[in-house]
Order: sequence, then structure tokens, then C-alpha cells
Amino acid sequence: MPHVDIKCFPRDLNDEQKTALAEDIAEVIIRHFNSKDSSVSVALIQVNQEDWKAQVWDTEIGPKLDELIKKPGYSM
Repeated sequence: MPHVDIKCFPRDLNDEQKTALAEDIAEVIIRHFNSKDSSVSVALIQVNQEDWKAQVWDTEIGPKLDELIKKPGYSM
């Protein structure tokens, strides 16, 4: 059951754009994991820029750099 959390700075995306994003991501997950569409879920979590370090970097990126399969090109 692949689940993808996308965390980003706030974006002004309408429902159609969010649906298209989720469909594109699901397509890649289905292809690489040989999953069914019904088993894939995608969440879009918008985090204010001033909260990024505390809510994302310090908890999910920095401590897990060795586990990331795509590392960011920045550090905090």
C-alpha cells in the first residue's frame, strides 16, 4: 500500500491541479512498485516557509539523510 506525503510551501492549486498532481504521482508509483491504483494514496501538506525547518527539516529530512533516495540540494 504505497502512500506518498508531499510537503511543500503553500501553493495556490485548485482541485483540478491537485487531482492532476495526484494522478501523475500515482502513475509513477504504480509503474515502479507494480501496484494497483486502488492501493496508492497521496497527501499534499502545505507548510509555511517559516515553519519548514521545525516541521519538516528537523523531523523528516535532517535526521534521515541516509535514508533519502533523493537528497535536497540545501541544508539547514
